[in-house]
Amino acid sequence: MSAPLGASRPTRLAPTDVLRLGLLGLTTRRMRAVLSALGISIGIATLVVVVGIPASSQRDLMDQLSALGTNLLRAEPVPDQDPPVLLPADAAAMATRIGPVTAASAVANTHTAVRRNDLVDEYDTSGLSVLAARPDLLETVNGRVRSGRSLDAGTARLPTAVLGYVAASRLGFAVVDPSQPPQVFIGERWFTVLGILDPLPLSPDLDRSVLVGWDAATAMLGFDGHPTVVYVRAREDALEDVRAVLPATLNPQLPGLVQVSRPSDALAAKRATENTFSALFLGLAAVALLVGGIGVANTMVISVLERRREIGLRRALGANRGQIRVQFLTESVLLSVLGGAAGAALGLLATIGFASYQGWPPTIPVTAVAGGIGGALLVGMVAGVYPSIRAARLPPTEALSTP
Repeated sequence: MSAPLGASRPTRLAPTDVLRLGLLGLTTRRMRAVLSALGISIGIATLVVVVGIPASSQRDLMDQLSALGTNLLRAEPVPDQDPPVLLPADAAAMATRIGPVTAASAVANTHTAVRRNDLVDEYDTSGLSVLAARPDLLETVNGRVRSGRSLDAGTARLPTAVLGYVAASRLGFAVVDPSQPPQVFIGERWFTVLGILDPLPLSPDLDRSVLVGWDAATAMLGFDGHPTVVYVRAREDALEDVRAVLPATLNPQLPGLVQVSRPSDALAAKRATENTFSALFLGLAAVALLVGGIGVANTMVISVLERRREIGLRRALGANRGQIRVQFLTESVLLSVLGGAAGAALGLLATIGFASYQGWPPTIPVTAVAGGIGGALLVGMVAGVYPSIRAARLPPTEALSTP
């Protein structure tokens, strides 16, 4: 059925025209727009900061906990067995065949005394152990050399040693001078000290040990080649599974005679930290967004009251209620989105600056920025609904008659 003669269809506004109409109210009342957008900006900046700063702090804490070796397991024979349980000589290589395992190494107690020099009583060992070590031990346990250097494939065959942090202190060494390296008396011969290790909080047995090369221990200390402890590093998400199959891997005949340490308390702390978030901070950000949204809504309502004549003139020239609603709703959304973008940028700068000042790796969750801008968009839509409906319901005659 055709439209009656003389009837006209309302002109549909193009998206660019809608955008211009929305910007019209903002550009003509700039100071009010800036002050209204400021409320949204503060809310979004607060949201980004209260998410970004704890995330940066959490990332720094995670790095510190990971550096301790939270994904490290320690396997060894059950003690006090008769006859003693012996692990295979290639136990470390056997452990690496487990899929989630990323590194494995071994040490062995040589049951040899270490002394500061040959004048010290042979029974005065200072409570230290002499361990045969693989060259990849430090990489596996995430150890670091404090002074000097570590054992490598070349020095592992020579009478050289690396001291744990506590061992170095008890033997009276603080640093290692490469030009004049100190020596210690192990068994019945001198060993040159190559380096001193940093503390290993999750491997205190290595702190109290003197490490010598695997081949050197075999040739010079009568070592039989069987490791006494196997260190295994695995993916954190599969650590419990690796722990379950490790005994059978190292000793298929008698897996019950191999004991494996449980995951460290540091890993439990790390997981608890990953699952903890500050609800208080998020609540503060939500309140800031709410306050900003109320400010936008208030601005839009006042804008409708001040622009009654403009609304009436547009209605008289043919604009329908839908176009009036779209104009004011678009203006509200633009006001909130611009404020949200400014707040996100401000929050990013504040987070990066504070994290850098604290020495943390700056971490900005993308979801926080996207959620902040999305929240600003939602706030603008909600805040603009009532003012846009009120403007659309205003009769043209009443609006034009307003002084």
